[in-house]
Amino acid sequence: MAAEFDTVAAWTADVALDLGPDHHVPAGCRGSGGPAALHWFLDHLAPAPGSTFLDVGAGVGGPAGFAAQEAGVRPVLTEPQAGACRAARRLFGVPVVRTGSALPVAGASVGAGWCLGVLCTVADQPFFVSELRRVLADDGRLGLLVYVARQEHVEDAPEGNQFPTADGLARLLDDAGLVVQDSAHLADFAGTPGLWQERADAVDAELERRHGDDARWRTAEDQSGRIGRLIARGDVEGSMLVVRPRP
Repeated sequence: MAAEFDTVAAWTADVALDLGPDHHVPAGCRGSGGPAALHWFLDHLAPAPGSTFLDVGAGVGGPAGFAAQEAGVRPVLTEPQAGACRAARRLFGVPVVRTGSALPVAGASVGAGWCLGVLCTVADQPFFVSELRRVLADDGRLGLLVYVARQEHVEDAPEGNQFPTADGLARLLDDAGLVVQDSAHLADFAGTPGLWQERADAVDAELERRHGDDARWRTAEDQSGRIGRLIARGDVEGSMLVVRPRP
């Protein structure tokens, strides 16, 4: 986990900055869905232009950068890994707070935001989901991308990942006082556009050229490869939800 979201995150920023601004968002969106899925979230969250938009577990900030470009929001990011925090600031110039599951955000203060591909990396999932609920305004909306397991035990899961089942995720949300307003499946969205994929591939190729002999690069690639295989086998799927506080 540290290799992928700390060291390689910092390397990713180096490469994307060298390749140019058009590469920043594609480089920063690995594991968070492509533009079609991100547009779905923005359409259903409907944040007002100029409003604050919270991205929890933001990684290197690609989705936040996308939201700023497409919806005109002002992203505020939280992220536990120092390398990813620095990368997001360098690539997108956004405010980032380094924090874990406890969010340094006032209660009932968030009107819109998202948390993409993060829940399965959290050890105390009930507390984390309760924090997401705590910071949401009564009329707030939050987008969730959750990698959900078909059954309790997931063979060959990436280190540090705990995938909830669909029933387990429903219980987490219900216990926290969140209800699902809209839902979709990540697999149902169109593939990544050619130019976006070309730019993401260029970043990956340059990362491998510079760091392919480094054990930390190989560890991060192994982690990424494992979740890709789980999705391909149908053991895990991306569930997209827009949730709101229960009245």
